[in-house]
Amino acid sequence: MIDRKKIYNSAVPVLLGVFLFISNFLTTNIFDFGSNNFTVWFVLSVICFACGWYINKTLGWQLGGKVIFSVIIAATLLGIIAITFFRDYFAAGELLTENLILYSLRNITLGAMAFFGMAIVEILTKQRDYLILQERLKTYEDTVKDAKKEAELELREAKVKAQKLLQDAEISTKNIKLRKELLEIELKEFIQIEKELIKKYEESD
Repeated sequence: MIDRKKIYNSAVPVLLGVFLFISNFLTTNIFDFGSNNFTVWFVLSVICFACGWYINKTLGWQLGGKVIFSVIIAATLLGIIAITFFRDYFAAGELLTENLILYSLRNITLGAMAFFGMAIVEILTKQRDYLILQERLKTYEDTVKDAKKEAELELREAKVKAQKLLQDAEISTKNIKLRKELLEIELKEFIQIEKELIKKYEESD
């Protein structure tokens, strides 16, 4: 089964290369748009920008950058070969070297527009990721603050309970001491009474 996604992903770089190669034919003996040259260049720049945007979306920054760089090199080499063999159509004449440089700069300029499209996508993606991370960080900080408040409340409750237990223990200890003292007093009184009774009993005998 044919994977359409792979076809689209490979078709866009090919389309970019085609537009880079076609740019060599502008303002030549083959195609001359006259006063509309700027409009045509603007449209080509927008199309290259869109291709770079799509390539970054599908292939990513690193692989997409390598692909665009390869397309620029390939389109430039093909353009140099075409201009060299068909110099009469490209109005190269005697200034072949200078014209080759100018035509190569066309390809590089349009390729730079593709890189610009990639860069815009990357910046927007990083900005979106930054906002998401910032929101997550804020949520995490709020969660930490809430957890800290809960921990402080639980610690206060634990301190109050511990203090109450300590007070209850002190009260129980005091009560036990009082009972002990009362028992000792009662026991002493009982012993004293027993002694007096024994003494009376002995005197009566």
